[in-house]
Amino acid sequence: MVTLIEQSDAGLVARCRAGDADAWRVLVDRFSRYVYAICSQGYRLGQEEAEDVFQEVFARAYERLDRLRDDAAIRPWLAQMTRRLCIDHIRARRPDTSALGDTAEVDATLEQLDEALLVREALAALSPECQDILDAFFARDESYRMISERLALPGGTVASRISRCLKRLRDLLDEAGRNPEG
Repeated sequence: MVTLIEQSDAGLVARCRAGDADAWRVLVDRFSRYVYAICSQGYRLGQEEAEDVFQEVFARAYERLDRLRDDAAIRPWLAQMTRRLCIDHIRARRPDTSALGDTAEVDATLEQLDEALLVREALAALSPECQDILDAFFARDESYRMISERLALPGGTVASRISRCLKRLRDLLDEAGRNPEG
């Protein structure tokens, strides 16, 4: 049986529409960092402003979920809603529209956020062993030697596991048709 956390975006949306409160909590958790990052990194809102927009996005999403035409399109729908609410928020608080910043810069930041979310989702689909070794090497910047000592594995085995796990990650991104590299 698929747990709520493993549920596809479309499956979660369908369950939310049916009134499943647990599915709503999982959906908010799944997209909370994304929405907050759009506010804080894309539009450079301060913490308080970003939290205000964040709350408004999920309140509106909850109220208007029935208007979403394609359940699988929840991410772009939330992104567009977040963009609009950020712009509205900036305009309401700062009448000088120069505070909106460069649209191309915001678009580039949002594209990076989308790619980061795709990679994060693909990483979550990997085995715990792959998640650990890729996290150690790339996020924690551990050397082959450090990983080798921690896992009690030969250095060559560490290198081949990293290579194999990266290939699986690329395959998952390609299967989704959304490999940020290609």
